[in-house]
Amino acid sequence: MNTPQIALITYKSEGNYTSVSEEENSTLLHLLSQKGLNISLEIWDDPAVDWAKYDVVLLKAPWDYFEKINAFYAWLNKLEQLEVRVLNPIKTVRWNADKRYLLELQEKGVGVVPTFWLEQGTSLNVAAVFEQLQASKLILKPAVSGAAKNTFALTEAEAQDKAASIDALLQQESFLAQPFVPEVQAKGEWSFLFFNGEYSHTVLKTAKPGDFRVQHFFGGTVHTPEPPAHLLETAHNIVDNYAQGCLYARVDGVEVNGELVLMELELIEPFLFMATSEGAFERYYEALLTQLQLPEASIA
Repeated sequence: MNTPQIALITYKSEGNYTSVSEEENSTLLHLLSQKGLNISLEIWDDPAVDWAKYDVVLLKAPWDYFEKINAFYAWLNKLEQLEVRVLNPIKTVRWNADKRYLLELQEKGVGVVPTFWLEQGTSLNVAAVFEQLQASKLILKPAVSGAAKNTFALTEAEAQDKAASIDALLQQESFLAQPFVPEVQAKGEWSFLFFNGEYSHTVLKTAKPGDFRVQHFFGGTVHTPEPPAHLLETAHNIVDNYAQGCLYARVDGVEVNGELVLMELELIEPFLFMATSEGAFERYYEALLTQLQLPEASIA
């Protein structure tokens, strides 16, 4: 593959995210083009795109995939049939799309926020969930989700009041319940960024007063402190074990009792906060070059 045709994947924007999010994509596209790569920006679910002409697909920003999950899976199947190489690998993307992967990591000894699964078609037994998790406040969110869509922070009384509407959502998809982690509000949520398994940079995200969502498009703020070495080591171990072969990985976690507790391992379309760290765009480029020089692995 001498001059691979590369598609940098985005989504059809409906103004859901801030200009900061969009700027990272345009900056990356410009940099990779300036470096001489044969790269085009494509919307992942645009029916007019001829995917057969591409050698490599970079999943930069399909930020609405969780709202169209069946179409997304069908698109991955099509790329697989066409033998288009996808970064991150399709097998990893499928695994990471459903938050049940957290249960697998927990069973293998990774420190994960305790999770109670609410399967599609069931109803919310509020008392049982709060008893199981021994919590005074819970976070409920879909098993396939992003951008805090249909994510609720509820006390037991609030959950009882909202049970009927949550039951309605459960008829459409599975949910998970986790104890509300007060450290997210008190200390913030760490995001550790890796390219090709090598550490790149870190941000600490904090929610605006009165909110629990740390995403910048919900008013959260982003800081760039030097990460504690023991937290970074834990994040690196997670990437080493569960993000092999990945161009990019983001480990989101919170410090609880001096340890990193994993909240998400983002391997599909994480915002990479590259503008916060000098040289990050260049590190992404170098990691991509390394990937392009690798023999093509199995698509499966």
